[in-house]
Amino acid sequence: MKLTVLGLGCWGLVLTKLLTDNFDEVVGWSREQDLSEELVKYKRTTKPFNVQLDEKVKITSNLKEAIDGADIILLVVATSAIRAVCKQLKEAGIKDEQILVNASKGLEQGSLKRMSEVILDELPTQKIAVLSGPTLALEVLEGQPTAASVAANDLEVAKKVQMALNVPNKFRLYTNDDMIGVELGGSLKNVIAIAAGFIDEMKFGDNSKGALLARGMAEIVRVSVHLGANPSTLWGLSGMGDLIATCSSHLSRNNTVGRMLAKGKKIDDILAELGSVAEGVKTSKAIVELAQKINIDTPISNAIYKAVYSKENSKEIFLELMNRALKGEETFLKK
Repeated sequence: MKLTVLGLGCWGLVLTKLLTDNFDEVVGWSREQDLSEELVKYKRTTKPFNVQLDEKVKITSNLKEAIDGADIILLVVATSAIRAVCKQLKEAGIKDEQILVNASKGLEQGSLKRMSEVILDELPTQKIAVLSGPTLALEVLEGQPTAASVAANDLEVAKKVQMALNVPNKFRLYTNDDMIGVELGGSLKNVIAIAAGFIDEMKFGDNSKGALLARGMAEIVRVSVHLGANPSTLWGLSGMGDLIATCSSHLSRNNTVGRMLAKGKKIDDILAELGSVAEGVKTSKAIVELAQKINIDTPISNAIYKAVYSKENSKEIFLELMNRALKGEETFLKK
């Protein structure tokens, strides 16, 4: 079997290394300008952290060559690049029977579409699945065990991906036929993780963090269920599991954004310092627009959006959440 990984950022590199032994042939693709000589020649990189790939992994910037004969193609590019890469895949001759698995979490700016919807816009007959769960890249690279969801509208496709990508003792996969819930759970928790980082830096305490996770999950569930998700999906790996991991860990780029906001840094400076994508930043804008469109209340996401995109004092923005009109918890799934 052949695996192709499209996008060799931190998560793409880690997935390439993790899954190499599962396949006879492995190819990693990125744009030529994104490939270092060290990675191409020596299968090694030190940024964003040290990764040494197996000699059998082929690195290329030739997309047609990369996908030729691939059984599974992992899409691990920034969400803002998904549509463009799918157009390129069509031009490169991707086959309908090749399974395209998206591993990037977010919503498209402007259209507010999930990534599977974007993919199907460009490749309407493609077999697709999504991979999502508590998968902090550095922990996976270190071999620490975790689990994730593989979702597809066709459960047989999900099962094929499950069997191909499962790694004993390290990477346990569960199938799911609720793509909406898996995608939204994985995307929207990034916004809540920014708030969690803010709480960490302000030393508000564990009570604050517990309250944030509970009320953050309420927002995620309200939006997702309104858009067709199965509520039980949000209590799974790509919902609560991913939310807990991302909100608790300083390895999370979104959590890091929140901590830096709490220090008074501006978002442009934060992203430049990170040097990598923090999807929660753009997703905060998308979820606020989406929530307004469907008339769903998302106060925490609104606060993150204001903290990221306005010049208001971030601490005051967050404390305003404590002084909103009182309500009953029975409204958990209501507007």
